[in-house]
Amino acid sequence: MELKMDIPALEDFIATQFPQIGSDFKVEALTADGVTVRLKVSEQHLRPGGTVSGPTMFALADVGMYFAILSRLGPVALAVTTNCSIDFMRKPAADTDMICEAKLLKLGRVLAVGDVLMFSEGSPAPVARASLTYSIPPR
Repeated sequence: MELKMDIPALEDFIATQFPQIGSDFKVEALTADGVTVRLKVSEQHLRPGGTVSGPTMFALADVGMYFAILSRLGPVALAVTTNCSIDFMRKPAADTDMICEAKLLKLGRVLAVGDVLMFSEGSPAPVARASLTYSIPPR
């Protein structure tokens, strides 16, 4: 899939159009079929028990897929999540960043479908995986 936005363009778009995402998420790489995103884990992302919370991992998966879609479609602010399913497989480390590998499986005119794997930095085993579907607004 052809890239329509590079990393600086994604960062500029998010800063101006969707600042609510904040600076905790950083696009590290654009790949042939998706993106790699880093979450700078801090105290606000933790839950009791000393681990990254489920809502934080949902946000990471959702932001990762949003970046993957934007990088292929261009600046389409109104692409929205219509479905997300997450499997939490391991306890993520509370003292290290999380890495999200978002892969687009289908980018159609109306829907985008993708998978996400999330890791604690430095660990080869995924802590969670998600499947997401986005609705693409009419042009």
